[in-house]
This record gives sequence, structure tokens and C-alpha cells, in this order.
Amino acid sequence: QRTETAPLPSYDEVLVCTPDTEEEEVELLVRRALSPGSQDQKIYCLLGADRLVYKVSKKLESHFFRLVQSSSIPNYRFIIFCSAKAHKSYVITAFDAYKVTFPCYSKTEIQTYLKMHLKVPSGTAPIAQAFEEPRQQNVKFVFSERAGMGT
Repeated sequence: QRTETAPLPSYDEVLVCTPDTEEEEVELLVRRALSPGSQDQKIYCLLGADRLVYKVSKKLESHFFRLVQSSSIPNYRFIIFCSAKAHKSYVITAFDAYKVTFPCYSKTEIQTYLKMHLKVPSGTAPIAQAFEEPRQQNVKFVFSERAGMGT
């Protein structure tokens, strides 16, 4: 359901896939989506799943279908995003029966939505102030070679 007031996904709902994404990361997200208690309005997403290596793609398929069969959750929310240009991806082939075309929104609609959700509320002292940039945004991407180690 499309709504301009729906929140952006939180950190535990999204996994951005790369060729280095490991099986454990994918399995954890699938478990979150298909476990009891996952129906708290969260929408779990794999972004760029077509970039997963073959071995991890096979494990994604295996974990997903095993958990779907054993799960008692009828209305899980799990979305796999792949590039339309990635025709040779195993993930696209494995989940082809579930494929849907994503609605096309204009650049203006997307920008308006993001501006509304990426603003820091006035009167707050967000962590974003730790960055030197004066923009009023509460989302920053920090990439690290060793996550959680500060390097």
C-alpha cells in the first residue's frame, strides 16, 4: 500500500547485498522476516540480491523455502530487489514465480518522500551533528573495512 507517510525501513530490515555478502547475513534477514513476532509492520528487504555469489544465492533459496514451509506466519513481508538488467542472476531465476514489476515513481515524487523522511526534527540534537556538514539530514552512510571497530 502506497502512502507518503509510511516510514523508511530501519537498519534491521534491510540488507544491501554485494558479492562479499555472506550466507549468515542473508539467513539472519530471512529468519527475521519469517519468524514469530515479525509481523510488527516491518518489511524486510534484500537490496541488490542479484549481486550475491552463486553459493550464497543457493543458500538464500534454501533458507527461504525451508522457513516458508515450516513457518506458521501467513502474511510475512519480505522483498528481494534485483536489477532488471541482471538476467543471469540465480536469485532472479529461483524466485521468478514471485516476480512483480516495481511501480515507477517520478524523480520528484521520490525526492519529496525522501525530503520528508530525512529531515531532523527541529529542537533535537541528533547524532548527525557529529558530522561537519550543516545539512539537516539524519541519515549518513559510513563505510568501514571492519564494521564495529571504528576503522
